[in-house]
Amino acid sequence: MLSAQQLHVKGRRDDLLPPTSLRVSRGELLLVTADRQDQRTALALTISGRMKPTGGQIGWAGNGKIKNLRLASALVDSPAVNEPERHLSVRDLVTEDLALVPRRYRGALLSKPWLKVNRFEDIADLWTEQLPAGKRMELLTALALANPHTDLLVVDSPDRHSASVADWLPRLQQLAYDGGRPLAVVATVTALPDSWTGPVAVIGNAVERQDTAPGEPDPADDETESLLFETEDAK
Repeated sequence: MLSAQQLHVKGRRDDLLPPTSLRVSRGELLLVTADRQDQRTALALTISGRMKPTGGQIGWAGNGKIKNLRLASALVDSPAVNEPERHLSVRDLVTEDLALVPRRYRGALLSKPWLKVNRFEDIADLWTEQLPAGKRMELLTALALANPHTDLLVVDSPDRHSASVADWLPRLQQLAYDGGRPLAVVATVTALPDSWTGPVAVIGNAVERQDTAPGEPDPADDETESLLFETEDAK
């Protein structure tokens, strides 16, 4: 289970991530809403162990070490972080992503057989920017799960690619509820689908409990250097 209590990331002026609490277990899909893309991305980076929080607590499976969270999680399609570059073909994207899988599993993961086994041969020669939103989601989540240690899937703003929830929600539900490999899945979104009745969190839902006391110094001036973006390993 992923548990985050009053998770907080300060920015130079405004909060990059206002205090937020959430919880999600394997076999669950949690949708987290925020109007601002930078806040959605900050949350996605923080709960996947790619960014160091300024304050609050976060842990995976009862372990509070960021390394443990990072190893268990996969960050999917985060804007300006690890979204596919437009000039890449699907075949090249698959080759690059499989190279990030831990060495012990890498030998069996070659792009050509992987594309065939996962039924992506028909799109192998397309540019990533040509992919329909639904196929893009299917491909990127399949690549994230090529690592057998991935138990937490964090998908950043899947609704930015399509106005239709059918292009991303059914796929994430399928992955969360898979009886053979149930995942804890978190998706940051602009707004909740009308049909959604599952777990929900709102970025900034713990703000009142984190207000700075009168006269207390604001740490925003010197905290930026503590943020650890490690985009080379974000996938």
